[in-house]
Amino acid sequence: MINRIVLNETSYFGKGAISVIPDEVKNRQFKKAFVVTDKDLIKFNVAQKVTKILEDTGIPYEIYDNVKPNPTTENVLTGVKAYAASGADFLLAIGGGSSMDTAKGIGIITNNPEFSDVVSLEGVAATKNKSVPIIAVPTTAGTAAEVTINYVITDEKAIKKMVCVDPKDIPVLAIIDPEMMASMPKGLTAATGMDALTHAIEGYITKGAWVLTDTFELKAIELIAKNLEKAVFEPTNMKARENMGVAEYMAGMGFSNVGLGIVHSMAHSLGAVYDTPHGVANALLLPYVMEYNAPATGEKYREVARQMGVENVDSMSTDEFRKAAVDAVVALSKKIGIPQKLSEIGAKEGDLEKLSKIAFNDVCTPGNPRDTSVEEIFAIYKKAFK
Repeated sequence: MINRIVLNETSYFGKGAISVIPDEVKNRQFKKAFVVTDKDLIKFNVAQKVTKILEDTGIPYEIYDNVKPNPTTENVLTGVKAYAASGADFLLAIGGGSSMDTAKGIGIITNNPEFSDVVSLEGVAATKNKSVPIIAVPTTAGTAAEVTINYVITDEKAIKKMVCVDPKDIPVLAIIDPEMMASMPKGLTAATGMDALTHAIEGYITKGAWVLTDTFELKAIELIAKNLEKAVFEPTNMKARENMGVAEYMAGMGFSNVGLGIVHSMAHSLGAVYDTPHGVANALLLPYVMEYNAPATGEKYREVARQMGVENVDSMSTDEFRKAAVDAVVALSKKIGIPQKLSEIGAKEGDLEKLSKIAFNDVCTPGNPRDTSVEEIFAIYKKAFK
C-alpha cells in the first residue's frame, strides 16, 4: 500500500512567533496582504496584533472581514471579488477555521476561476493551479486548517457543509503563536480543544490510518489530555496554550492525510442545519460515536485510554479499555463545560432523520472505521439527543 503525506512548507511555533511575518513576506517577495479575518477579532483587537506588525514594517494590506463562523459560498465569492480589486498578491488569514477556510476558498477560486460556483469544489476537485499564497495565523487551537489540505464551506441553498479536499490549498506558511490564542474565551477554548481531540481520535482510528499518522495522533491526544483543562481555566497559561497549539497542529498533520469519520459527518450536518459551532458539535458527539465505533477499533482504544491518562490499561480486558477510553473523553468534556446532549444546543428531535441522511452522504463517512447506515447514524443522534 502507498501512503502519502502532504504538509505545508514552513511553520513557526512559540510565543511571539508572529514577529517573523515581515521577514517571510519580504523573502517571498510578496507586496500586499489581503487580510481575511472576522469582525469579532477586529472588535477585540486580536487581528490588530498582526496588522500593526505589517504597518510598522511598511507592508500594505487590505482587510476582508465578511467571514461567518460557518463560512458560506457567499463569504467566499465576495472575498474573491474583493481580492481581485485589492491589488494584493497574498492572503493573510487570521482567525480560527472559518477565516482560514474562507481564505482557502478565495485563493483556490482566484487561481482556478472555472470553479467560481464554489459548489463544484466539494470533495476532491480537479483544480489545476495552486492557491494564491496563504499565510495562516490561527487564533484557536482546534481546526488545524493551517496545516491541512481541507476546508469546509456551507452551501446555504442545499443546506449542507461541503468538505473540500485539495493539496493545492495548503498554506505556504503557518504561524502558531500562543499569544494569538490567549484572548479566546473559556467556551471557545474548550470547544476548539475538543475539536482537536476529535481530529486526533478520528484520525487514529480511521480506515486510512498508518504508523506515521498514528504517531502524530497519539502525541496530540496526550498533549490535549494534559493541557486543555489548564488552557480553559488558566487563559494566560502560555505553556498550556503553546502545547495546545502544537497538539492541534499534530492532529491536523495526521487527519489531513488519512481522513476522519462520522463524528465529523454528523457535526457537519448540525452545522448546516442549525449553524452549530463546529467544535461544540464535535465535542458533544465524540463519546457517542466512539462507543458506536468501538467494535471496529481493535486494540486502538487501549492506546487512546493510555494517552488520556488512564492507569493500568495493560491489565484491562478489551471491553474495559474501550469503556475507559470513552469515559476519559466524557470526563474531560464535562470538566470543561461541554454540553452533553443535542437538546441542550437547540437541535430538534423531528430533524434527526434529515440530519442522519445529510451525515450519511458527507465526504467524511467512508473513512469511519465501522461501516454505517442512515439508520445507525439516526440511532446515534437519538442516543445523543436527551
